[in-house]
Amino acid sequence: MNGIMKEQVSILVIGGSPRLYGRTQAISKHASTKLNELGASVHHLELSDLRLPLYDGTAEQNEVPAVVMWKEAANQADGFFITTPDYHNGMSGALKNALDHLGGVHFKRKPVAIAAMAGGGKGGINALNNLRLVMRGLYALVLPDQVVVDKHQTDDQFQLSDPVISERIDLLAEELFVISSMFSRKGGVA
Repeated sequence: MNGIMKEQVSILVIGGSPRLYGRTQAISKHASTKLNELGASVHHLELSDLRLPLYDGTAEQNEVPAVVMWKEAANQADGFFITTPDYHNGMSGALKNALDHLGGVHFKRKPVAIAAMAGGGKGGINALNNLRLVMRGLYALVLPDQVVVDKHQTDDQFQLSDPVISERIDLLAEELFVISSMFSRKGGVA
């Protein structure tokens, strides 16, 4: 695989929680680490740090520094690893707002891996279904596999504590890396 690529594949890891200290970061941090180990150029953004304005569709918002940086990061990405907490059976409002600032041009022909942090019990699947539907509307190539992490599978330092779930995130990150390498504008397959 490394013989095929001419440049590093760029992956944007998006922590979709509005919370400064939330368990969803356990997923995004773990995915970032694994993607770095695989040789990707990783740009990790937590939406809680980015503080995007509420999308209103005006041209003036395109000049807000956080929006400019967000759009540039999406433009540069060859693939995306997107995480979200499950908020009332959907993705976080912060993530939906961030995606509303982008368009199909940012995602067309780009692979996307998705994972959710459930609050407990059976949550997470509907948040991923919601995210998958929105990503399809943005022309993204959402990978068929997805991962739901329950809060008891993390520790107090926002790290994954369950080796089985860690391996599932690793495998999802690997799949994203391989497929992003194939679709990359920086080399990939001829």
